[in-house]
Amino acid sequence: MAAKRGATGQRLELGIQLRQLRENCPPVEEGRVRGMTRRSAVKGLKALSEPSLARIEHGELNFRRNPGDLRALLKRYGVTDETLIEQLVELNREGTGDEWITQYRTFMPAGMPHYVGLETEAAVISGYHPTVVYGLLQTEAYAKALFEVQRPIEDNTSEFMRRNVELRMERKRRVLERAGSVRIRIIIGEAALRIPVGDDDVMREQYAEIIELAKEDHISIQVLPFKRGYRSTNDFTILDLGELPARVQTDNAWGAASTSDKRREVDRFTRRFDAMVGVALGLEDTIEFLQELV
Repeated sequence: MAAKRGATGQRLELGIQLRQLRENCPPVEEGRVRGMTRRSAVKGLKALSEPSLARIEHGELNFRRNPGDLRALLKRYGVTDETLIEQLVELNREGTGDEWITQYRTFMPAGMPHYVGLETEAAVISGYHPTVVYGLLQTEAYAKALFEVQRPIEDNTSEFMRRNVELRMERKRRVLERAGSVRIRIIIGEAALRIPVGDDDVMREQYAEIIELAKEDHISIQVLPFKRGYRSTNDFTILDLGELPARVQTDNAWGAASTSDKRREVDRFTRRFDAMVGVALGLEDTIEFLQELV
């Protein structure tokens, strides 16, 4: 039996079903064969705007404050099956949680809360970073030192750094504790291991942590060395969500997290990852490489 989804997964499932219902309902606009636009769907609903419906369909929001609008939308979409209606109402009800994420929201960049919620539910996490140790592998000391280096430039407060380190360690704990239900595949650029962050003790501890994690059966870690061959210049993560559409996440220069479930984009980044798997060191060579660094 599949594990019950968390609040983010419930919102995502609700959004997918609502989008499908909207796109396939009887047409109300001239020239359309089927379905309606979001603008037509929210017309007359004071508590629901077109941008809000878009965020609901992408699983970022639900009808927590206006559950009546969910039933109103279903009526507009021509849904009369009471069983389906109650299932969607229940999905909406269960998608109001993620309490542990809520406490960090004010310190997270745009798009990150939604991604973090999905991260803890993914069946497979495939991640890559060319210049920094991937977040789920970082030690607390490395994460602190990384934020300290950035502090003068980014003008971050001590509270901001403390809470973000807490969040990073909590994300790591929640993902790694799911040993029986998640597979983690990480590629680290050699530069990420050679660029010093903090003092020598911080780096030695970080190398040792990666070695221990690489020995776990459900975790695959590869170092992408300095040599000819394909390498992505941007960090990214691919989340395989099982029955739900896969997601790819990237960070932009403003610090915001962007995610996409478009099949073309997911396939594009999957090709990038698979190409680097072929160039990167295998498990034993990766551990040997790290031991030499220690």
